[in-house]
Amino acid sequence: MSTKQDGGVSAPIGSRDDLVHHIELGCKPATDWRIGTEHEKFGFHRKTHRPLDYHGPSGVRAVLEGLINRFGWLPVMEAENIIALTRPAGEPGGTVSLEPGGQLELSGGVLSTVHETAAEMAEHVRQVRAVGQDLNVGFMGLGFSPVWTRAETPRMPKGRYDIMTAYMPKVGSLGLDMMYRSCTVQVNLDFGSEADMVKKLRVSLALQPIVAAIFANSPLTEGKPNGFQTFRSEIWLDTDKARTGMLPFAFDAGMGFERYVDYALDVPMYFVYRDSRYIDASGKSFRDFMAGRLDVLPGQLPTIEDWADHLSTLFPEVRLKRYLEMRGADVGSVASVSALPALWVGLLYDQTALDAALELIKDWTAEERQGVRNMVPKSALHAPFRNTTVLDLARQIVSIAEGGLQRRALLDRAGSDERQHLQLVQEIVASGKTSADRVLERFHGAWACDATRAFDDLAY
Repeated sequence: MSTKQDGGVSAPIGSRDDLVHHIELGCKPATDWRIGTEHEKFGFHRKTHRPLDYHGPSGVRAVLEGLINRFGWLPVMEAENIIALTRPAGEPGGTVSLEPGGQLELSGGVLSTVHETAAEMAEHVRQVRAVGQDLNVGFMGLGFSPVWTRAETPRMPKGRYDIMTAYMPKVGSLGLDMMYRSCTVQVNLDFGSEADMVKKLRVSLALQPIVAAIFANSPLTEGKPNGFQTFRSEIWLDTDKARTGMLPFAFDAGMGFERYVDYALDVPMYFVYRDSRYIDASGKSFRDFMAGRLDVLPGQLPTIEDWADHLSTLFPEVRLKRYLEMRGADVGSVASVSALPALWVGLLYDQTALDAALELIKDWTAEERQGVRNMVPKSALHAPFRNTTVLDLARQIVSIAEGGLQRRALLDRAGSDERQHLQLVQEIVASGKTSADRVLERFHGAWACDATRAFDDLAY
């Protein structure tokens, strides 16, 4: 989730056209398309396997301070609390921030190749390992906390999370689990025009459940198998239907920036940020805000920054800002964090691959897209689709992505192209076994039904 930083006052909104224009500014030529990768991970005390509180000698704040002192990160403050880290101006590395339950997130830099994403992840893991060794703290990639209950999961001191925590139970039964006990990896990609955005949005929405199945990695809850391959994906089906889902309107004739803006305007607000604090506007209307009728800020009008904040609180399977965010995958191993952008870049950044992917999904109905979305959390690659299975579709899209990356022909220093980062997904679709399957094999085998073994075996 986004971390708010104070800055200059943004321009006021004059009309709905300003909202459309804000998103439209994301259009850029293919030579300027970039890759942004974000991933979350659970921190834990190595000795006890307990989650990290914010305070304390080996808490989350101590981890952040370790990154500051050892590696030159700069703190982002909310009141007296460090809530995020940034790099000094001009240095690569992205942003490190806190998720509601203490999950540590790296929002990576804007990069040109998947090779750079893999290198960024490797450097980040090197740094958090070094700090973690000093504090006897570890980090692990799973889509859902394998042991901790909601009650024993700590809460981080960020104002927006207080507002969301109060609001979530009003609109779904699993929203707090999404906030406090799940971890994801997502990739952010560019578009060249409105038409290009629509094509990429449709392909990524239709294929998102297939990708979620490939990356399924959350089969344990509170020490036991939960009956799902990706419980994190199941959670999103009962979080907040007003701001989640498969966006069926994106496949309608006339889809474009304006249609997405109208959708976003109808999603209830969470907050407004004023004078370095979050003002609770949960459930209220951005349309009323534009008319000066927001009761928590009577007479005030929103700025473009308020609109950008509001867009960041929408959680569909694929989110549109000034770029597209593919949001459906469980986090997993270090390799999974570069495998996800490799897959989506191969599908969306090569025109031949994009056309092939669009051909694959062009006649899928809204009911079929939603149906496979509903089945994937439990069945993953074994979910049926028409006269085949998700596994067969997964093999097709991996093949399409391989071709896309081969045609990109972007080589690392060893002369290998970006296809090398698909190795994890290639192994999954070849074997038909997800990471969740392998976790369950360990749980019933070497772990002797002790889910705490995950903290040692799956640590970064």
